[in-house]
Amino acid sequence: MKKLAMIATILLCQTAPVLAQEQAAAMHQGHKDKLDSNSNGTVERSEYQAFMTTAFTSLDKNKDGSLQSAEVEKVLTTQQFALSDANRDGVVGRSEFMDRVMNDFTAADRSGDGNLQ
Repeated sequence: MKKLAMIATILLCQTAPVLAQEQAAAMHQGHKDKLDSNSNGTVERSEYQAFMTTAFTSLDKNKDGSLQSAEVEKVLTTQQFALSDANRDGVVGRSEFMDRVMNDFTAADRSGDGNLQ
């Protein structure tokens, strides 16, 4: 679970579209292998979404459906946490988290085909 959270954090930390595109180009093979659940050589949108859903659950230590800064302080900076907290209520809810990571996926999908190479 610790590896899952770390991979999710690496992917989540790509905050700007340009960084997300660079992340897709430089995705380590080990990360890609974890995300590519059907082993077809690409990370499909559905695979990424499923992985990040599981990652959220792993990061949500108290299982309240949101991430407090204390739960992710070892993997996210204060700035990264704040960027993920879209409604600025001091917690990152599941929908905020998923919106963020799926927007990153979309930005990294340069071809628009729903896959990361």
